[in-house]
Amino acid sequence: MPHPPPWISIASFVSSFDRFVVSPILVLVATTFDVSVGQAVAIASGYYLAYGLCQPLWGALSDRFGRVRLMQWALVGAGIAGLISAAAPTLAVLVAVRVVAGAFFGAIVPTSLTYVGDTVDATHRQRALSDLMAAMAVGTALAAAAAGITGQVFGWRVVFAVPALVALASAWGLRSLAEPPRAGTHGIGAAFKAALSNRWVLVVGLLVFVEGGLVLGVLTLLAPALQAQGVDAARAGLAAAAYGIAVLLSAQALNALTRRLPRWALMGIGGVALTIGYAAAAVSVSVPTIVGIVVMLGVTWAFLHTSLQTWATSIVPEARGTVVACFAASLFIGSSIAAVIAGPAADHDEWRTLFTVCAATAAVLTVACVLAYRTYTTREPAPSPADIATDV
Repeated sequence: MPHPPPWISIASFVSSFDRFVVSPILVLVATTFDVSVGQAVAIASGYYLAYGLCQPLWGALSDRFGRVRLMQWALVGAGIAGLISAAAPTLAVLVAVRVVAGAFFGAIVPTSLTYVGDTVDATHRQRALSDLMAAMAVGTALAAAAAGITGQVFGWRVVFAVPALVALASAWGLRSLAEPPRAGTHGIGAAFKAALSNRWVLVVGLLVFVEGGLVLGVLTLLAPALQAQGVDAARAGLAAAAYGIAVLLSAQALNALTRRLPRWALMGIGGVALTIGYAAAAVSVSVPTIVGIVVMLGVTWAFLHTSLQTWATSIVPEARGTVVACFAASLFIGSSIAAVIAGPAADHDEWRTLFTVCAATAAVLTVACVLAYRTYTTREPAPSPADIATDV
C-alpha cells in the first residue's frame, strides 16, 4: 500500500488542525478572560503536555489492542472534549478541558504513523509518511488561517467546535478499516522494555525533544509575535498558515530527493533551514522575518522531522507502536516545556533574545542529528531479509 487510507489521513488532518488552532486565538482568549498572553498560553502548553505524556500509553495500547480501534475511541473522546472547550466559562475550565482534548488527540498521529509502519515496506515508507505529513500540513495551514479569521468574525469558541465535529465524523469513518497485522503482541510491559532498552530509541527521543521545542513550542508564539508588530488576529492566522503550505511544498520536494540523497543529508537541509530562519529574525524582528521563521519551520518539519520519524519506525519493529509513541511523547513534551519557557518572552516583547537562543540551539541540533544518524548507520548491522519481512 503506497499511500495511507483516506480515513487515516483525515484523522491525522483533524488532529493537526486542532493542535494548531490555538496560536492565532491566544490574544482573543486572553481578552475574553482578562488575562495576559503568557497566562493564556497555558491552553497550548497544557494541551501539548497531555498530548506528549499520554503517547507511551497510547502506543502500548495500540500494540496490544489494535491501531484502528484505538483511534476510533480516541477520536470520540477528543470530539467530546472539543465541544466542551467551546462552552468553557472560565480560563481554568478551558485549560482543563484542553488538557483532556490533547490527551485524546495525542493518540491519533503516532498511531497513524505506526499504521503506515505496519502496512508500508521500508523502501516506500518515507514517501508514505511524507504523504501523511502532507495531510497534516493541510490541517495545519487551514487551522492557522481559519482560526484567525473565524475567531475574529465569530469568536474563538467556534474554533474549538469545528475540529470536534470532524473528529466524531472520523471515528465513524474508521469503522470500515481493517486492523493491520502487528509484529508483536507481548503485552505493555514487554513493549516498553523492548523500546526503552534500545539506546537508539533514547537518542532519537532526545533529538526530537529539542526539535519539538524549537518547532512546535515556539511556533505557538509566532502569531502573537506578529500581533505584537501590529498585525490583527485574522492576518496573523493567515501568516501562520504559511507553515502548513511550506510543509506541503517541502514534502513534494522531499519525495523527489528521498532516492537521491542519504537521510542524514535530508536532516541537514531541515536543520539548516531552522537555523537560518531564527538567525534572520534575531537580527531584525519584523513581520517579514517572523513569516520567514514560519516558512523555515515548515521546511524543517518536512525534511528533519520526517527523517527522524522514519528512523524511529525502523529501530524496534516488534514494539513499533510503543517506540513511535515514545518518540511523539518526547516531541510534545519538548514543545510544551518550550512554550512555557518562552511565554515570558512573549509578555515582555523579548523576541530577539528568544530567536537568538533558538538559532544557536538549532545549529547544535542539526549537527547532532547528522552525526547520530551517520553513527547509527555505520554501527548497526543492516537488516536481514527476515527482519525486513517482520518490519513490513
